[in-house]
Amino acid sequence: MTTRALHQLLDLSASRFPDKAAIEESEGDSIRYGELARLSDRVRDRLRQMGVEPGDRVGICLRKSADAVASLFGIMKAGAAYVPVDPTAPASRNAFIFRNCAVKSIIVEAQLADGLHQEFSPVCFAPESIVLDGVGAGVPLTHSLDQLDVVSPAPSTPSAVPDPARLAYILYTSGSTGQPKGVMLSHSNAACFIDWCSSVFQPNEHDRFSSHAPFHFDLSILDIYVSIKHGATLVIVEEQLGKEPARLAAWIAEKKLTVWYSAPSILSLMAQVGRLKDYDYSSLRVVLFAGEVFPIKYLKLLKLLWPHPRYFNLYGPTETNVCTFYEVPQVIPDCQTEPVPIGKACAYCEPLVVDEAGTEILPAAEGELCIAGPSVLEGYWNLPENTAKAFLPGRDNRWYRTGDIVVELPDGNYKFLGRRDRMIKKRGYRIELGEIEAALYRHPAIKEAAAVALPDDNGVSVKAFASTRNGARLSTIELKAFCAENLPLYMVPDLFCCVESLPKTSTDKVDYQKLKAMK
Repeated sequence: MTTRALHQLLDLSASRFPDKAAIEESEGDSIRYGELARLSDRVRDRLRQMGVEPGDRVGICLRKSADAVASLFGIMKAGAAYVPVDPTAPASRNAFIFRNCAVKSIIVEAQLADGLHQEFSPVCFAPESIVLDGVGAGVPLTHSLDQLDVVSPAPSTPSAVPDPARLAYILYTSGSTGQPKGVMLSHSNAACFIDWCSSVFQPNEHDRFSSHAPFHFDLSILDIYVSIKHGATLVIVEEQLGKEPARLAAWIAEKKLTVWYSAPSILSLMAQVGRLKDYDYSSLRVVLFAGEVFPIKYLKLLKLLWPHPRYFNLYGPTETNVCTFYEVPQVIPDCQTEPVPIGKACAYCEPLVVDEAGTEILPAAEGELCIAGPSVLEGYWNLPENTAKAFLPGRDNRWYRTGDIVVELPDGNYKFLGRRDRMIKKRGYRIELGEIEAALYRHPAIKEAAAVALPDDNGVSVKAFASTRNGARLSTIELKAFCAENLPLYMVPDLFCCVESLPKTSTDKVDYQKLKAMK
């Protein structure tokens, strides 16, 4: 089936598998497809009763749960776009996001509602709210809707007519200015990716998908919609569990997951400290990773411990969703010391590599990857100048500039070289900070590594951070000597700092802003 509108996926699977578990939460509570579809219908009806119309935005400030999934489907059934925020983020940030895109209503947990309303009051912003007393298997959402119906019953209304061009959701990314910016994505933007996943990964109703990524992170699009399209079970990874590799490793085996998708960092840590040999992972058939470079030594280790699944490196910014992919070979050569490529373009994408002037370059030359096709964002919410700058000027196609520097290898796969904004000039040399990190990962004791550039009197200095598996403190002399053996001298960091662990963002990526602020 070709996907047209995302909210159709739930109803179609509910008609086929009404009594099958659609969402299973970490503690074992679950909700069936029929129940989930009916609950999303009630959210639709309540939002319509509150005045939500097609084209409006509705905010979601809930922990990952069946309640959150029912809410986002209900929002889309009402013809609106959902705007998910990180429930662990400061209320000021979430309030900014909701004000920025002028949400008509908010679905929020009671423990988070007061903080939002305190932020809204000074600016006289007062969207109507559906307040839940917690989350869990749809029970709090049902209770909240019941209470609202007692006061003012919400009549049943039909779901929005499927319109692929309609805005489906807005995902806010950090942005270089410090203010989050909203990436606008339509039903058709997501649909081409979801249908591509169907053809490549061959999911079915017996699959059990992980839900490791938070719902405000674009990795969640695969988790939610591919699993629900095929009548599979989406298994929620509770946030704290998702950060504890040893506990998570046992949990994955216990839950008999078949499809795993996450940023590489947690997979890397599970390979190191998860005691994966102690558990049965025979159910696991596909391992997907995206969002960051997977250090090759830990990818090799993971494949040694989980030898039977297929592994895919999925690449793409939020603005394009996944646009290239690479299936990792069954055996990675021992001599390979560089990360695996980001692969070739997905069937629905067209790639273009350009120089700094925006001119297409020859294969084997380094340049910025640009992407055109139906998965590319509509634009940034209320930021026309940012939207214009995001695309190559003077071309017929809308070529989104990813900001990522790549080179096309002889076999047609793209190799990721680094971010345009993580390349620095130091004493006349161009340095990619990711290359320094890759060299540090070759040290046998290093568990995690990161490098940042800091301004100084001579222009710029490089500071490297490292954590070790056994907590040992590596000396600056030792680290400098190791880097000198693995890097040109001009790339050896000026400063080193050993930390217990690297700070992470809410989307499980290294938080470079926090590293820059560390003394």
